[in-house]
Amino acid sequence: MRQGLEGAGALFLCACVSFLAIAGADDPYRFFNWNVTYGDIYPLGVRQQGILINGQFPGPDIYSVTNDNLIINVINSLNEPFLLSWNGIQQRRNSFEDGVYGTTCPIPPGKNFTYILQVKDQIGSFYYFPSLAFHKAAGGFGGIRILSRPLIPVPFPPPAGDYTVLIGDWYKANHTDLRATLDNGKVLPFPDGILINGRGSGASFTVEQGKTYRLRISNVGLMNSLNFRIQGHKMVLAEVEGTHTVQNTYESLDVHVGQSLSVLVTADQPGKDYYIVVSSRFTTQVLTTTGILHYSNSAGPVSGPIPGGPTTQIDWSLNQARSIRTNLTASGPRPNPQGSYHYGMINTTRTIRLANSAGLFNGKQRYAVNSVSFIPADTPLKLADYFKIDGVFRVGSISDNPTGGGIYLDTSVMRTDYRSYIEIVFENSEDTIQSWHLNGYAFFVVGMDGGQWTPASRNQYNLRDGVSRCTIQVYPKSWSAIYIPLDNVGMWNLRSESWARQYLGQQFYMQVYTTSTSLRDEYPIPKNAILCGRASGRHTRPL
Repeated sequence: MRQGLEGAGALFLCACVSFLAIAGADDPYRFFNWNVTYGDIYPLGVRQQGILINGQFPGPDIYSVTNDNLIINVINSLNEPFLLSWNGIQQRRNSFEDGVYGTTCPIPPGKNFTYILQVKDQIGSFYYFPSLAFHKAAGGFGGIRILSRPLIPVPFPPPAGDYTVLIGDWYKANHTDLRATLDNGKVLPFPDGILINGRGSGASFTVEQGKTYRLRISNVGLMNSLNFRIQGHKMVLAEVEGTHTVQNTYESLDVHVGQSLSVLVTADQPGKDYYIVVSSRFTTQVLTTTGILHYSNSAGPVSGPIPGGPTTQIDWSLNQARSIRTNLTASGPRPNPQGSYHYGMINTTRTIRLANSAGLFNGKQRYAVNSVSFIPADTPLKLADYFKIDGVFRVGSISDNPTGGGIYLDTSVMRTDYRSYIEIVFENSEDTIQSWHLNGYAFFVVGMDGGQWTPASRNQYNLRDGVSRCTIQVYPKSWSAIYIPLDNVGMWNLRSESWARQYLGQQFYMQVYTTSTSLRDEYPIPKNAILCGRASGRHTRPL
C-alpha cells in the first residue's frame, strides 16, 4: 500500500501544480488530503464496519469562504470503487466534478482522484457524502461550511462558536447487508436508532452563559425526517442551504432527509446541562436520541423529562415550512434569474410534473419517477455526452408529466434548455413523506400543499420571498412546487434523498443543454478525470 500512497501523493502534487497554473495567484485555494478506509465503529453500541476519512467518523469538516477553490485529494483505500458527492455545492459549469455516477467515474480501490471544486457565489451550510454502493449507510460523510467573504455584512452578530451537527437515522447492520437486502428486491427494515455527530448518545456541545452560538444542522440520514430541539432554549433560524432567512424563532425544527440549516441559540438559561433531542417524524414507531448542551459553568447534569416533540402531525410541519422565507435585506450571494431578484415576476417557459411511485418489477422492489425506475449505464452519462458515445442514454427517456402507467426500467435523462426558467411540481400520492434534491442548483420554493396540484394551485404561490434551497420535502398525499433558472450547463442528478428509494431507481438526470462550446458556459473535462466504461482509452485534454 505504501507504494500506492506515494503514487497518490505524487498525483496530488501534480494536480495542485496544474490547478495553480490555471487558477492564478489571486484565487484563494484550500488543500485537503483524505485517506478513505474501513474501520470499526460503535455508534449504537455494536461493532460495525464504518467508512472513515483520515480515521474519523464522521469525516472532517470543510471550512471555506465564498469563491474559494477546494482541492480535495481522495485516496480510496477501500476494497471497492468509491465516490464522494457534495450536497448543495453547485459546481458552476463543472458537473464533471459532481461525484455521482452519472457524471464522474468511481475511484478504483488503491487509487486516488483529486477533486477541484469552486464554491462559486455560495455561502451556507452543506455536507458531503459517499454516493455509490449504499456507502452512505457506513459513514464517509461530513459537514461543509462556506462563510461570507470579508467585509460582506452578515445579518446577525458573529456567534461565539460555530458547530456542525450531523443528525441521521442509522442501522446496526453493515452497509453491505443493507445493500444485499435492496439488491434482492426487499424493503429495508425500520432503522435502529438516530445519531448526532456519529454517536447514538452522548454528543456534547459546550457553551458559555450569555453567549450566542450557531449550529449547522444537516440530516445526513437514510430515510426519516427528524425533529431537532433543545431543552429550555429557543432557536432562531438564520440560514437554509445557502440562503439567509427571516429570523423566526422556533421551539423545534423539522429537518427533512438531505436538508441543512443554521440556527442561532443563546445560552440564556441557568448554568447546567440541557438535553438536545432528535426524534423521527411521520413514523408509527418514534426513534429518539439525545445529546447535551453543556454550559461551561454547569452546576449539574441534565434533569427532568426529555422534551417531547411533534410526531405524525403533517399540518404542523407544513405550516413551519411555509414560515421559512428569504431575508430580502441580507447581503450575500443568491440566485439572480435573468438579472432580477424578483423571481416571481418572470414567466416560466416549461412546467414539469414529477410523481414518485413504488412497486414491484419482476418481483423485486423498485421506485420510480413518472413510472421510470433509473438504472445506471455502463458509462457515466456526462462522459458519454462529452465524448459523443452513442447508446449510453436516450434524451427524453422520461416524460414531463406522470404517465399513470406501471414501473419500467431505463437510464432516464430529461433535456432542458440552458438559460430557460422552469417550474417543477413534485406530486406525492403515497402515504410517506418524500425529499428531493437537485445537484448543481438552488431553486425557489414557491408552494406546497395537500391534495392534487392543478394550475389553479399557482394562485397560492409565494412569488416574493420564497426560500432558495437545493432540497425540498413533499408531504404525504401532497405537492410541492419550485422555480429554477437554468443557468448552469451540465448533467445534473435529480433524486430522492431517501437513500433506498434513490438506490432502487427514484432518480434521473437533467441535462441542461446548449449548443455553445464556449468556456463561459461550461468548463472542459478535467485533465485528471478518471475514464471508465466506454470512455476508457479516450483522452481528456492537454493543459
